[in-house]
Amino acid sequence: MRFSLIGCTILGIASVLLAEDFDPFDTKSLLNKQQATFVTCATTDLSKSLSLSDVVMAALCNNPQTKIAWQTSLYQAAQVGVSQSAYLPTLSATGSVQKKEGSEIKTGNEENVGITLSYLLYDFGKRDATYESARRLLDVALFSENNTIQSVFLLAVQAYYTLFGSNASLEASLEAERSALASLNAAKTRYSVGTATPADTLQAQTAYSQAMLNRIQAEGSVKSAQGELASVLGLMPDTTIQLQTPQLSLPSEVFEKNVKALMEEAGRLRPDLMAASAKIKAAEANVKAAKAEHLPSFSLSSTTGHTDTVFNTSQRTSSIGLYVSIPIFTGFNTKYKVQAAQQQLKINEAEYEKLSQEASLEVYKTYQTLVSETQATRTSADLVASAQASYDLALGRYKAGVGTILDLLSAQSALASAKQQHIQSLYNWYITKASLAKSMGTLDFSTIKGQP
Repeated sequence: MRFSLIGCTILGIASVLLAEDFDPFDTKSLLNKQQATFVTCATTDLSKSLSLSDVVMAALCNNPQTKIAWQTSLYQAAQVGVSQSAYLPTLSATGSVQKKEGSEIKTGNEENVGITLSYLLYDFGKRDATYESARRLLDVALFSENNTIQSVFLLAVQAYYTLFGSNASLEASLEAERSALASLNAAKTRYSVGTATPADTLQAQTAYSQAMLNRIQAEGSVKSAQGELASVLGLMPDTTIQLQTPQLSLPSEVFEKNVKALMEEAGRLRPDLMAASAKIKAAEANVKAAKAEHLPSFSLSSTTGHTDTVFNTSQRTSSIGLYVSIPIFTGFNTKYKVQAAQQQLKINEAEYEKLSQEASLEVYKTYQTLVSETQATRTSADLVASAQASYDLALGRYKAGVGTILDLLSAQSALASAKQQHIQSLYNWYITKASLAKSMGTLDFSTIKGQP
Protein backbone atom coordinates (compact mmCIF):
# COMPACT_ATOMS: atom_id res chain seq x y z
CA MET A 1 0.00 0.00 0.00
CA ARG A 2 2.84 2.33 0.96
CA PHE A 3 4.58 1.60 -2.34
CA SER A 4 1.45 2.25 -4.37
CA LEU A 5 0.79 5.55 -2.64
CA ILE A 6 4.33 6.80 -3.11
CA GLY A 7 4.37 5.58 -6.70
CA CYS A 8 1.16 7.44 -7.52
CA THR A 9 2.54 10.60 -5.94
CA ILE A 10 5.73 10.38 -7.97
CA LEU A 11 3.80 9.75 -11.18
CA GLY A 12 1.60 12.77 -10.45
CA ILE A 13 4.63 15.03 -9.99
CA ALA A 14 6.24 13.64 -13.14
CA SER A 15 3.12 14.31 -15.20
CA VAL A 16 3.21 17.97 -14.19
CA LEU A 17 6.93 18.33 -14.90
CA LEU A 18 6.62 16.62 -18.28
CA ALA A 19 3.58 18.64 -19.46
CA GLU A 20 4.21 19.94 -22.99
CA ASP A 21 3.48 23.59 -22.12
CA PHE A 22 5.62 23.55 -18.96
CA ASP A 23 8.68 25.75 -19.55
CA PRO A 24 10.40 26.41 -16.20
CA PHE A 25 13.39 28.18 -17.78
CA ASP A 26 11.17 30.28 -20.10
CA THR A 27 13.27 29.25 -23.09
CA LYS A 28 10.69 30.47 -25.62
CA SER A 29 11.37 34.05 -24.50
CA LEU A 30 14.81 33.68 -26.12
CA LEU A 31 13.34 33.33 -29.61
CA ASN A 32 13.20 36.02 -32.27
CA LYS A 33 10.34 38.47 -32.15
CA GLN A 34 9.53 37.50 -35.76
CA GLN A 35 8.33 34.13 -34.54
CA ALA A 36 5.55 35.58 -32.45
CA THR A 37 4.37 37.47 -35.53
CA PHE A 38 4.29 34.57 -37.92
CA VAL A 39 2.89 32.00 -35.52
CA THR A 40 -0.46 33.78 -35.82
CA CYS A 41 -0.48 33.83 -39.63
CA ALA A 42 -3.88 33.52 -41.21
CA THR A 43 -4.64 31.41 -44.26
CA THR A 44 -3.98 33.33 -47.47
CA ASP A 45 -7.26 34.45 -49.07
CA LEU A 46 -6.79 33.49 -52.70
CA SER A 47 -10.17 34.94 -53.66
CA LYS A 48 -8.76 38.48 -53.61
CA SER A 49 -5.96 40.13 -55.48
CA LEU A 50 -2.72 40.08 -53.49
CA SER A 51 -0.37 43.03 -53.15
CA LEU A 52 3.39 42.60 -52.95
CA SER A 53 3.19 42.83 -49.15
CA ASP A 54 0.48 40.15 -49.13
CA VAL A 55 2.66 37.89 -51.26
CA VAL A 56 5.68 38.35 -48.99
CA MET A 57 3.68 37.72 -45.81
CA ALA A 58 2.09 34.60 -47.30
CA ALA A 59 5.54 33.30 -48.27
CA LEU A 60 6.95 33.95 -44.80
CA CYS A 61 4.01 32.17 -43.21
CA ASN A 62 3.72 29.18 -45.52
CA ASN A 63 7.07 28.50 -47.17
CA PRO A 64 8.62 25.28 -45.81
CA GLN A 65 12.02 27.00 -45.45
CA THR A 66 10.72 29.40 -42.81
CA LYS A 67 8.89 26.59 -41.01
CA ILE A 68 12.14 24.60 -40.80
CA ALA A 69 14.02 27.65 -39.52
CA TRP A 70 11.44 28.35 -36.80
CA GLN A 71 11.39 24.75 -35.64
CA THR A 72 15.20 24.73 -35.55
CA SER A 73 15.13 27.75 -33.26
CA LEU A 74 12.63 26.01 -30.99
CA TYR A 75 14.87 22.96 -30.91
CA GLN A 76 17.93 24.99 -29.96
CA ALA A 77 15.95 26.86 -27.29
CA ALA A 78 15.05 23.50 -25.79
CA GLN A 79 18.76 22.58 -25.86
CA VAL A 80 19.46 25.67 -23.77
CA GLY A 81 16.94 24.32 -21.29
CA VAL A 82 18.79 21.02 -21.28
CA SER A 83 22.06 22.77 -20.41
CA GLN A 84 20.35 24.87 -17.70
CA SER A 85 18.99 21.75 -16.03
CA ALA A 86 22.56 20.83 -15.04
CA TYR A 87 22.49 23.67 -12.49
CA LEU A 88 19.59 22.10 -10.60
CA PRO A 89 19.60 19.04 -8.35
CA THR A 90 18.18 15.77 -9.62
CA LEU A 91 15.60 13.77 -7.73
CA SER A 92 14.97 10.13 -8.53
CA ALA A 93 12.84 7.44 -6.96
CA THR A 94 13.26 3.70 -7.00
CA GLY A 95 10.85 1.03 -5.94
CA SER A 96 10.46 -2.69 -6.15
CA VAL A 97 8.09 -5.44 -5.03
CA GLN A 98 9.41 -8.95 -4.63
CA LYS A 99 7.32 -12.00 -3.83
CA LYS A 100 9.08 -14.35 -1.42
CA GLU A 101 8.20 -18.05 -1.58
CA GLY A 102 9.85 -21.14 -0.13
CA SER A 103 9.56 -23.97 2.34
CA GLU A 104 11.86 -22.35 4.80
CA ILE A 105 10.82 -18.71 4.55
CA LYS A 106 7.55 -16.95 5.05
CA THR A 107 5.61 -16.34 1.85
CA GLY A 108 4.73 -12.72 1.05
CA ASN A 109 5.79 -9.50 -0.63
CA GLU A 110 8.84 -7.44 0.18
CA GLU A 111 8.56 -3.75 -0.78
CA ASN A 112 11.49 -1.37 -1.25
CA VAL A 113 11.10 2.37 -1.80
CA GLY A 114 13.93 4.90 -2.06
CA ILE A 115 14.47 8.53 -3.03
CA THR A 116 17.83 9.99 -4.04
CA LEU A 117 18.70 13.68 -4.25
CA SER A 118 21.91 14.56 -6.10
CA TYR A 119 23.53 17.91 -6.90
CA LEU A 120 26.65 18.72 -8.87
CA LEU A 121 28.72 21.14 -6.81
CA TYR A 122 31.69 21.85 -9.08
CA ASP A 123 33.13 20.49 -12.33
CA PHE A 124 35.84 23.05 -13.22
CA GLY A 125 33.70 24.92 -15.75
CA LYS A 126 32.36 22.03 -17.86
CA ARG A 127 28.75 22.84 -16.99
CA ASP A 128 29.28 26.54 -17.67
CA ALA A 129 30.96 25.81 -20.99
CA THR A 130 28.15 23.49 -22.03
CA TYR A 131 25.58 26.18 -21.26
CA GLU A 132 27.61 28.79 -23.15
CA SER A 133 27.80 26.50 -26.17
CA ALA A 134 24.03 25.94 -26.09
CA ARG A 135 23.36 29.69 -25.92
CA ARG A 136 25.70 30.37 -28.82
CA LEU A 137 24.14 27.61 -30.90
CA LEU A 138 20.76 29.19 -30.19
CA ASP A 139 22.21 32.46 -31.50
CA VAL A 140 23.29 30.55 -34.61
CA ALA A 141 19.75 29.25 -35.07
CA LEU A 142 18.18 32.68 -34.52
CA PHE A 143 20.54 34.45 -36.92
CA SER A 144 20.01 31.65 -39.44
CA GLU A 145 16.27 32.07 -39.00
CA ASN A 146 16.60 35.76 -39.79
CA ASN A 147 18.69 34.93 -42.84
CA THR A 148 16.09 32.41 -44.01
CA ILE A 149 13.32 34.98 -43.54
CA GLN A 150 15.21 37.45 -45.73
CA SER A 151 15.94 34.74 -48.32
CA VAL A 152 12.27 33.76 -48.58
CA PHE A 153 11.36 37.47 -48.59
CA LEU A 154 13.60 37.96 -51.63
CA LEU A 155 12.24 34.83 -53.33
CA ALA A 156 8.73 36.25 -52.96
CA VAL A 157 9.77 39.63 -54.41
CA GLN A 158 11.57 37.93 -57.31
CA ALA A 159 8.65 35.61 -58.07
CA TYR A 160 6.17 38.51 -57.88
CA TYR A 161 8.04 40.77 -60.31
CA THR A 162 9.13 37.89 -62.53
CA LEU A 163 5.50 36.96 -63.08
CA PHE A 164 4.61 40.52 -64.02
CA GLY A 165 7.68 40.70 -66.21
CA SER A 166 6.59 37.50 -67.95
CA ASN A 167 3.06 38.88 -68.40
CA ALA A 168 4.47 42.11 -69.79
CA SER A 169 6.66 40.15 -72.18
CA LEU A 170 3.59 38.23 -73.27
CA GLU A 171 1.76 41.49 -73.91
CA ALA A 172 4.71 42.78 -75.89
CA SER A 173 4.82 39.57 -77.94
CA LEU A 174 1.07 39.80 -78.59
CA GLU A 175 1.48 43.37 -79.77
CA ALA A 176 4.39 42.32 -81.97
CA GLU A 177 2.23 39.53 -83.37
CA ARG A 178 -0.56 41.98 -84.16
CA SER A 179 1.93 44.32 -85.83
CA ALA A 180 3.38 41.46 -87.83
CA LEU A 181 -0.12 40.49 -88.95
CA ALA A 182 -0.78 44.09 -89.97
CA SER A 183 2.46 44.09 -91.95
CA LEU A 184 1.49 40.82 -93.60
CA ASN A 185 -1.92 42.19 -94.56
CA ALA A 186 -0.29 45.35 -95.92
CA ALA A 187 2.11 43.25 -97.99
CA LYS A 188 -0.77 41.19 -99.37
CA THR A 189 -2.69 44.36 -100.24
CA ARG A 190 0.24 45.88 -102.06
CA TYR A 191 0.87 42.60 -103.88
CA SER A 192 -2.76 42.41 -104.99
CA VAL A 193 -2.52 45.84 -106.62
CA GLY A 194 0.85 45.06 -108.14
CA THR A 195 3.00 47.39 -106.03
CA ALA A 196 4.85 44.64 -104.14
CA THR A 197 6.67 41.45 -105.03
CA PRO A 198 5.92 37.90 -103.78
CA ALA A 199 9.15 38.15 -101.76
CA ASP A 200 7.61 40.93 -99.69
CA THR A 201 4.68 38.70 -98.76
CA LEU A 202 6.97 35.78 -97.93
CA GLN A 203 9.15 37.95 -95.71
CA ALA A 204 6.09 39.34 -93.94
CA GLN A 205 4.74 35.80 -93.47
CA THR A 206 8.06 34.68 -91.98
CA ALA A 207 8.04 37.60 -89.56
CA TYR A 208 4.47 36.82 -88.56
CA SER A 209 5.30 33.16 -87.92
CA GLN A 210 8.28 34.18 -85.79
CA ALA A 211 6.07 36.56 -83.83
CA MET A 212 3.60 33.73 -83.16
CA LEU A 213 6.45 31.50 -81.98
CA ASN A 214 7.68 34.24 -79.63
CA ARG A 215 4.15 34.61 -78.25
CA ILE A 216 3.85 30.85 -77.61
CA GLN A 217 7.18 30.86 -75.77
CA ALA A 218 6.07 33.88 -73.73
CA GLU A 219 2.90 32.04 -72.71
CA GLY A 220 5.04 29.17 -71.48
CA SER A 221 7.18 31.58 -69.44
CA VAL A 222 4.05 32.99 -67.81
CA LYS A 223 2.91 29.51 -66.78
CA SER A 224 6.34 28.75 -65.31
CA ALA A 225 6.39 32.06 -63.43
CA GLN A 226 2.91 31.36 -62.04
CA GLY A 227 4.04 27.96 -60.78
CA GLU A 228 7.19 29.45 -59.23
CA LEU A 229 5.19 32.07 -57.35
CA ALA A 230 2.73 29.48 -56.04
CA SER A 231 5.59 27.28 -54.87
CA VAL A 232 7.24 30.18 -53.00
CA LEU A 233 3.92 30.72 -51.20
CA GLY A 234 3.87 27.08 -50.13
CA LEU A 235 1.07 26.22 -52.60
CA MET A 236 0.74 23.70 -55.40
CA PRO A 237 2.26 25.00 -58.65
CA ASP A 238 -1.09 24.92 -60.46
CA THR A 239 -2.78 27.16 -57.87
CA THR A 240 -4.39 30.25 -59.38
CA ILE A 241 -3.17 33.46 -57.75
CA GLN A 242 -4.57 36.92 -58.47
CA LEU A 243 -2.19 39.85 -58.07
CA GLN A 244 -2.62 43.60 -57.85
CA THR A 245 -0.91 45.21 -60.81
CA PRO A 246 2.11 47.22 -59.65
CA GLN A 247 2.33 50.83 -60.75
CA LEU A 248 6.02 51.17 -61.44
CA SER A 249 7.84 54.38 -62.20
CA LEU A 250 11.32 55.20 -63.37
CA PRO A 251 13.94 55.64 -60.61
CA SER A 252 14.14 59.33 -59.74
CA GLU A 253 17.93 59.48 -60.01
CA VAL A 254 21.02 57.41 -60.56
CA PHE A 255 21.70 55.15 -57.57
CA GLU A 256 25.08 56.19 -56.22
CA LYS A 257 26.45 55.32 -52.77
CA ASN A 258 29.78 54.54 -51.18
CA VAL A 259 30.10 50.86 -52.01
CA LYS A 260 32.89 50.37 -49.47
CA ALA A 261 30.60 51.69 -46.74
CA LEU A 262 27.88 49.31 -47.93
CA MET A 263 30.25 46.34 -47.67
CA GLU A 264 31.28 47.39 -44.17
CA GLU A 265 27.63 47.73 -43.18
CA ALA A 266 26.94 44.24 -44.52
CA GLY A 267 29.76 42.92 -42.35
CA ARG A 268 27.93 44.25 -39.29
CA LEU A 269 24.35 43.43 -40.23
CA ARG A 270 24.24 40.24 -42.30
CA PRO A 271 22.57 37.52 -40.20
CA ASP A 272 24.55 34.71 -41.86
CA LEU A 273 27.80 36.41 -40.80
CA MET A 274 26.48 36.84 -37.28
CA ALA A 275 25.49 33.17 -37.29
CA ALA A 276 29.00 32.23 -38.39
CA SER A 277 30.47 34.38 -35.61
CA ALA A 278 28.19 32.69 -33.06
CA LYS A 279 29.37 29.28 -34.33
CA ILE A 280 32.94 30.32 -33.51
CA LYS A 281 31.95 31.25 -29.96
CA ALA A 282 30.06 27.96 -29.57
CA ALA A 283 33.14 26.07 -30.75
CA GLU A 284 35.31 27.96 -28.24
CA ALA A 285 32.93 26.90 -25.47
CA ASN A 286 33.05 23.31 -26.71
CA VAL A 287 36.85 23.35 -26.43
CA LYS A 288 36.55 24.46 -22.78
CA ALA A 289 33.96 21.75 -22.09
CA ALA A 290 36.15 19.07 -23.67
CA LYS A 291 39.20 20.14 -21.64
CA ALA A 292 37.14 20.11 -18.44
CA GLU A 293 36.49 16.39 -18.92
CA HIS A 294 40.12 15.81 -17.81
CA LEU A 295 39.27 17.29 -14.40
CA PRO A 296 37.36 15.87 -11.42
CA SER A 297 33.78 16.72 -10.48
CA PHE A 298 32.24 17.08 -7.02
CA SER A 299 28.66 16.11 -6.19
CA LEU A 300 26.47 16.02 -3.13
CA SER A 301 24.08 13.09 -2.81
CA SER A 302 21.45 12.15 -0.26
CA THR A 303 19.37 8.95 -0.22
CA THR A 304 16.50 7.84 1.98
CA GLY A 305 14.64 4.56 1.75
CA HIS A 306 12.13 2.26 3.36
CA THR A 307 11.81 -1.51 3.25
CA ASP A 308 8.84 -3.62 4.35
CA THR A 309 9.72 -7.32 4.73
CA VAL A 310 7.57 -10.42 4.65
CA PHE A 311 8.05 -10.68 8.40
CA ASN A 312 6.06 -7.44 8.87
CA THR A 313 9.17 -5.54 9.81
CA SER A 314 10.15 -2.12 8.53
CA GLN A 315 13.60 -0.80 7.96
CA ARG A 316 14.56 2.78 7.19
CA THR A 317 17.86 3.78 5.58
CA SER A 318 19.34 7.16 4.82
CA SER A 319 22.68 8.53 3.74
CA ILE A 320 24.32 11.78 2.71
CA GLY A 321 27.76 12.28 1.31
CA LEU A 322 30.18 14.17 -0.91
CA TYR A 323 31.23 12.27 -3.99
CA VAL A 324 34.28 12.91 -6.15
CA SER A 325 34.64 11.57 -9.68
CA ILE A 326 38.20 11.64 -11.05
CA PRO A 327 38.77 10.56 -14.69
CA ILE A 328 41.99 8.56 -14.77
CA PHE A 329 41.91 6.79 -18.10
CA THR A 330 39.13 6.92 -20.70
CA GLY A 331 40.80 5.13 -23.56
CA PHE A 332 42.05 8.49 -24.93
CA ASN A 333 38.42 9.49 -25.49
CA THR A 334 38.83 12.87 -23.80
CA LYS A 335 42.10 13.60 -25.62
CA TYR A 336 40.48 13.17 -29.01
CA LYS A 337 37.41 15.11 -27.94
CA VAL A 338 39.66 18.08 -27.23
CA GLN A 339 41.43 17.69 -30.58
CA ALA A 340 38.12 17.43 -32.43
CA ALA A 341 36.75 20.51 -30.67
CA GLN A 342 39.89 22.51 -31.51
CA GLN A 343 39.74 21.51 -35.17
CA GLN A 344 36.05 22.40 -35.34
CA LEU A 345 36.94 25.84 -34.00
CA LYS A 346 39.48 26.29 -36.79
CA ILE A 347 36.92 25.13 -39.37
CA ASN A 348 34.36 27.64 -38.09
CA GLU A 349 36.93 30.45 -38.21
CA ALA A 350 37.84 29.58 -41.81
CA GLU A 351 34.16 29.39 -42.77
CA TYR A 352 33.58 32.84 -41.32
CA GLU A 353 36.47 34.26 -43.33
CA LYS A 354 35.16 32.62 -46.51
CA LEU A 355 31.62 33.86 -45.93
CA SER A 356 32.87 37.38 -45.18
CA GLN A 357 34.68 37.52 -48.51
CA GLU A 358 31.64 36.16 -50.36
CA ALA A 359 29.38 38.70 -48.65
CA SER A 360 31.58 41.64 -49.67
CA LEU A 361 31.68 40.40 -53.27
CA GLU A 362 27.91 39.90 -53.32
CA VAL A 363 27.29 43.46 -52.10
CA TYR A 364 29.78 44.87 -54.61
CA LYS A 365 28.35 43.00 -57.61
CA THR A 366 24.72 43.67 -56.67
CA TYR A 367 25.47 47.36 -56.18
CA GLN A 368 27.10 47.59 -59.61
CA THR A 369 24.11 45.79 -61.13
CA LEU A 370 21.69 48.24 -59.51
CA VAL A 371 23.66 51.20 -60.84
CA SER A 372 23.51 49.69 -64.31
CA GLU A 373 19.82 48.86 -64.00
CA THR A 374 19.07 52.43 -62.93
CA GLN A 375 20.74 53.77 -66.06
CA ALA A 376 19.14 51.07 -68.20
CA THR A 377 15.60 52.00 -67.17
CA ARG A 378 16.00 55.55 -68.48
CA THR A 379 17.88 54.55 -71.60
CA SER A 380 15.33 51.87 -72.44
CA ALA A 381 12.47 54.37 -72.03
CA ASP A 382 14.11 56.68 -74.58
CA LEU A 383 14.69 53.68 -76.84
CA VAL A 384 10.98 52.77 -76.79
CA ALA A 385 9.99 56.30 -77.74
CA SER A 386 12.39 56.45 -80.70
CA ALA A 387 11.52 52.89 -81.81
CA GLN A 388 7.81 53.70 -81.74
CA ALA A 389 8.36 56.78 -83.89
CA SER A 390 10.48 54.78 -86.34
CA TYR A 391 7.85 52.05 -86.62
CA ASP A 392 4.99 54.51 -87.18
CA LEU A 393 7.03 56.19 -89.91
CA ALA A 394 7.99 52.88 -91.57
CA LEU A 395 4.40 51.62 -91.51
CA GLY A 396 3.10 54.84 -93.04
CA ARG A 397 5.78 54.83 -95.74
CA TYR A 398 5.07 51.20 -96.62
CA LYS A 399 1.31 51.76 -96.86
CA ALA A 400 1.99 54.76 -99.04
CA GLY A 401 4.12 52.61 -101.32
CA VAL A 402 7.36 54.47 -100.76
CA GLY A 403 8.89 52.13 -98.16
CA THR A 404 10.15 48.56 -98.31
CA ILE A 405 8.93 45.54 -96.38
CA LEU A 406 12.41 45.12 -94.93
CA ASP A 407 12.30 48.62 -93.46
CA LEU A 408 8.91 47.90 -91.89
CA LEU A 409 9.89 44.53 -90.46
CA SER A 410 13.12 45.92 -89.11
CA ALA A 411 11.27 48.79 -87.38
CA GLN A 412 8.68 46.37 -86.05
CA SER A 413 11.35 44.08 -84.58
CA ALA A 414 13.20 47.03 -83.06
CA LEU A 415 10.04 48.29 -81.37
CA ALA A 416 9.18 44.90 -79.88
CA SER A 417 12.75 44.50 -78.64
CA ALA A 418 12.77 48.00 -77.12
CA LYS A 419 9.51 47.42 -75.25
CA GLN A 420 10.77 44.10 -73.96
CA GLN A 421 14.04 45.64 -72.76
CA HIS A 422 12.24 48.48 -71.02
CA ILE A 423 9.81 46.20 -69.26
CA GLN A 424 12.54 43.89 -68.05
CA SER A 425 14.78 46.74 -66.93
CA LEU A 426 12.01 48.16 -64.74
CA TYR A 427 11.23 44.87 -63.03
CA ASN A 428 14.90 44.00 -62.79
CA TRP A 429 15.53 47.29 -61.02
CA TYR A 430 13.01 46.51 -58.29
CA ILE A 431 14.33 42.97 -57.94
CA THR A 432 17.94 44.16 -57.77
CA LYS A 433 17.02 46.81 -55.20
CA ALA A 434 15.62 44.05 -52.95
CA SER A 435 18.64 41.87 -53.70
CA LEU A 436 21.02 44.60 -52.54
CA ALA A 437 19.10 44.93 -49.28
CA LYS A 438 19.30 41.13 -48.83
CA SER A 439 23.05 41.14 -49.52
CA MET A 440 23.44 43.73 -46.76
CA GLY A 441 21.15 41.89 -44.33
CA THR A 442 18.58 44.69 -44.21
CA LEU A 443 15.73 43.32 -46.35
CA ASP A 444 12.37 43.94 -44.68
CA PHE A 445 8.99 45.51 -45.42
CA SER A 446 10.48 49.01 -45.45
CA THR A 447 12.34 48.02 -48.63
CA ILE A 448 9.09 47.49 -50.53
CA LYS A 449 7.16 50.29 -48.83
CA GLY A 450 4.99 52.14 -51.30
CA GLN A 451 5.01 49.31 -53.81
CA PRO A 452 1.59 47.70 -54.43
